[in-house]
Amino acid sequence: MDIVALSIGLNQMKLQNEVSTSVMKMAMDSAEGQANDMTKILEANTKMMEQSVNSNLGANIDLKV
Repeated sequence: MDIVALSIGLNQMKLQNEVSTSVMKMAMDSAEGQANDMTKILEANTKMMEQSVNSNLGANIDLKV
């Protein structure tokens, strides 16, 4: 076997592996950001749903003098 060709092939495989790992990390970071945004949206929607279901809560105050 030719040492030069083997070295080039191994370096190309190493580079391909590093690029693949880097792309996977970027995808995971993006997915994490989207998950955080989705959590915030769901929390906001939950509060809005609670207010719409119990819309009369806090609207009136009963006082006795």
